[in-house]
Amino acid sequence: MNSEANRLSTSPDDASTRAGFVAVAGLPNVGKSTLLNALVGAPLAAVSARAQTTVRTTRGVVTRDRSQSILLDLPGLLVPADLLQASIRREAERGLSDADVVLLVVDASRSADGFGEVVERLPSAARRLPLVVALNKADLAGEQELLRWEAAVCELLPGGVTTRTSAIAPYGLSDLLENVEAALPASPFLYPEDEIAAEPLRHFMAELVREAVFELFREEVPHATWARTEDFREGGSRERTYIQVTLWVERGSQKAILLGSKGAAIRELGVRSRKKIEAFLDRPVYLDLWVKVLPGWRRKRQALERFGFSLPPEGADDRGNRGSGREG
Repeated sequence: MNSEANRLSTSPDDASTRAGFVAVAGLPNVGKSTLLNALVGAPLAAVSARAQTTVRTTRGVVTRDRSQSILLDLPGLLVPADLLQASIRREAERGLSDADVVLLVVDASRSADGFGEVVERLPSAARRLPLVVALNKADLAGEQELLRWEAAVCELLPGGVTTRTSAIAPYGLSDLLENVEAALPASPFLYPEDEIAAEPLRHFMAELVREAVFELFREEVPHATWARTEDFREGGSRERTYIQVTLWVERGSQKAILLGSKGAAIRELGVRSRKKIEAFLDRPVYLDLWVKVLPGWRRKRQALERFGFSLPPEGADDRGNRGSGREG
């Protein structure tokens, strides 16, 4: 997040403005990141058809009229099966504890019978916050199923406000924002009105490369890969911006897959990633990709701390609440 010095009120009349943090929460793979990107109007969060693409919080800012919503795209509320997943769950819970409003996203194309599990995974403190429920992918659901979802929300989360939405179609986005804004506390704006992101550029460069990894590779490689921006140097008016991103994998075989025969795969990854970054920055870049091996990094506390993950205390990581970590 930006420093406090950058979180300035830009409203001429603070008493009439609303602003706050909105936790975008839900199970993995229900479209939270796609919805965040649609609401902000920019590809801030990495998206993929695979579950657990989001492992770190991305903050997007939406300012409309007298309201400013800082959207926290949280990792999915999974049952941790290892140390990395325990860290992911902790990241989601921390985001919920910082929120003023919870925007709970569900996949309305699935059966509403599973809503009880969603509510169970939501921390009890978060259930006491103002709740807006996005019935996402509503364009893929029938009317009767949508009515069942709305009834389930009324039963299990009394006071929760439902909105039928589709991030892809798109529709319902303005109504969704209106419901979120109505729940925000009175506050001066926390960021300049023209700002749409509350993360450093280095964060987004790494996320765009990681998104490309999910698009191009299969099996265990995407989830075993972590991207970190090592260098970011803006060039002059006639020079390209230099960006160095290191991809960390767990095994030499995964490195070989990322590199490909005679470097073909890493070149394809570089081209795709560079196009995404240039579209994001609206300027030409020189992207320098490195691949390194850090054996078993997803299971090692020191490695995860090195990558900036927030870990549970020693002895309380993944032992007290083991599960499959998988979502249907």
